[in-house]
Amino acid sequence: MSEVRIIPLEGIPEVHAGDDLASQIMSAAQRQGLAFENGDVVVVTQKVVSKAEGRIVDLGAVEPGEFARQIAERWEKDARLVEVVLGESARIVRMDHGVMICETKHGLICANAGVDSSNVERLGTVALLPVDPDASAEAIRQGIERPAGVSLAVIITDTFGRPWREGHVNFAIGVAGMEPLRDYMGTFDPAGYELKVTRMAVADELAAAAELAHGKLDRVPVAVVRGYAVPEGCGTAKSLLRDPEKDLFR
Repeated sequence: MSEVRIIPLEGIPEVHAGDDLASQIMSAAQRQGLAFENGDVVVVTQKVVSKAEGRIVDLGAVEPGEFARQIAERWEKDARLVEVVLGESARIVRMDHGVMICETKHGLICANAGVDSSNVERLGTVALLPVDPDASAEAIRQGIERPAGVSLAVIITDTFGRPWREGHVNFAIGVAGMEPLRDYMGTFDPAGYELKVTRMAVADELAAAAELAHGKLDRVPVAVVRGYAVPEGCGTAKSLLRDPEKDLFR
């Protein structure tokens, strides 16, 4: 591996419910003169996936329940938004200072269960996470591989905060065509020390790297990472979730 490139894929139009996202990615690549290659990693932001899958909610159609109203009153939040967050949550992990940290039905731990008001088509609507981000990644992968005649990986990303660190970072919430972890356990460092616990979350690393090309406001929802030899396999983002019995922070 001599170098790793991150190529922003520009010109993808506004995505709407029912759009064929893989086809739009292929068309944008053709207009840009980019031919997909074996080993490419196509990194797609969650928001366009959610739009294509119709995961947009109009808050005007939401009737908040009593619990949502209580939370909203205490923390000066929109009760309709709180109701949507509760509907996307398996449990509330922590709630303080007006922030709701939730475990989603996927098992992700994040603010507001991934419900987001930014970069949606109009004010008063929010985007929900895809129902099955791994399946979404696999559908996009197949939709690109077949016409392009190559073998590649797809990562779907979302932006999360991190405990003990300021700022936000993109994480992988959906993976297809690769293993999301690179396992170094059982290997030896140059001094002969055997690595016993090291597993690198390469899907998260690629997600964070691709955000440098995506930008938060640049309307570039897809980037291609080229030159990185991903761990081969058919893993999913579920492998990145820590088992509760191993989680010291639950």
